[in-house]
Amino acid sequence: MSQVDQIVHELKCAFDGEAWHGPALMELLDGVDAKTAAARPIATAHSIWELVVHLTGWERVITRRLQGENLTLSDDENFGHIISSGEAAWRQAVENLRSTHANLIQALSSLPEEKLNAPVPGKPYDIRFMLHGASQHAAYHGGQIALLKRARA
Repeated sequence: MSQVDQIVHELKCAFDGEAWHGPALMELLDGVDAKTAAARPIATAHSIWELVVHLTGWERVITRRLQGENLTLSDDENFGHIISSGEAAWRQAVENLRSTHANLIQALSSLPEEKLNAPVPGKPYDIRFMLHGASQHAAYHGGQIALLKRARA
C-alpha cells in the first residue's frame, strides 16, 4: 500500500468507521437531531453543530492547501455562526461535512506520492504532517462529540 493510500485509509477510518479507537465521526453523528446538535450541555464547550462546522471548514482548507493555496480560517470562520437551528439546516451541515470530506479524499487520492514531502504553503510543515493531522483532528472532535452526547443524555 502506498503512503497516499495509507493516509486515505486513515482518514476514512477516522471519518466513516472501522477506527481502532471506537466510533468514527460519522458514526457518532448518526441519529443526532438539530436540538441535540445545537445544545450546550457543557456551557463552556462548543456545540456538536459548531464542531461540525469547524471540521467542515478545516477539511476545505486542507483540500485547498493540497491545491497550493496559502489558506487558513479566520476566527469567525473557525466555528461558524449557526443562523438557523432547524432540522433541515442541521442535515445540510452534516451533508456539507460529508461532501467536503469526499472532496478531500478525492484530492488526496490523486496526489503524487512525492508531494507528501512538499511544504504546506505558508506553514513550517509538510503535506504528510498536515494529512495525518486531519485524521487526528476528526478523532479528537469525534471524542468531544461523544462526550457532548453523553452530557446531553
